[in-house]
Amino acid sequence: MEPPAGEAGRTVVLGERELAIGFRLIGLSDVVEVTPETAQAEFQRAMGDSGISLIVASQSVRQSLSENQRAHADNSLRPLVVFVPAPTGEYEVESISTLAKRVLGVSLAVPH
Repeated sequence: MEPPAGEAGRTVVLGERELAIGFRLIGLSDVVEVTPETAQAEFQRAMGDSGISLIVASQSVRQSLSENQRAHADNSLRPLVVFVPAPTGEYEVESISTLAKRVLGVSLAVPH
């Protein structure tokens, strides 16, 4: 069920056990521990839930997605998808200017 207009939906976290524990400790209840085998299905389930307005997922989840799923995540505003560094391993960081352009449609680049 979609929340009424102007009302925030749920935030869901998808990640490794260490990441999940951290988000549970700050009070989030919609936290799903994923493995490389379950990450893609859990991500797809979250993307299809109209009550979710924000998905916070680890970089390892991003790496397990298909190219189409990554493109959908990068272009989605509802739910907004934010990838955070995995507790271990290498990761990609989306710059603030790239995030602002994707989410707000505003370029933060300073003209020369």
